[in-house]
Amino acid sequence: MSLTDTHEEDLLQHYFTNANHANIGDATGLVASTVAGSLYVSLHTADPTDTGSDANEVSGGSYARVAVARSGAGWTVSGGNCSNAAAITFTQATANWGTITHFGIHYDLAGAGSMVAHGALTSSVVINSSDQFEFAIGDLDVNLD
Repeated sequence: MSLTDTHEEDLLQHYFTNANHANIGDATGLVASTVAGSLYVSLHTADPTDTGSDANEVSGGSYARVAVARSGAGWTVSGGNCSNAAAITFTQATANWGTITHFGIHYDLAGAGSMVAHGALTSSVVINSSDQFEFAIGDLDVNLD
């Protein structure tokens, strides 16, 4: 089974940019949240897998998840793909974070079990003390295909 391209686009718009998703349920559909809030991007030293494990999330050395607004300013959705609309910049490391291989997207800042999506980096990156990791505009992609 596969979702249609239109439905994939609508789901990504609803979740990442807080857009209404018409015609689901009653006539009003799935309405946008009153307060859109943010999604939070994390870095991992191994695949968090579909279980959404936080076991390999970076910790210490001033590491913190980065908030990205659930809006068109935070995310761009087009052609069934969602990507970051602005740079996602992590704090400067004050200790070695290790080799970063994966990212996660969460619905809260620090809660375990809050991961909703994850993926592998195109190539791993070693983060040492004084380094600063950034996803440039359009570098973090989420798709439903």
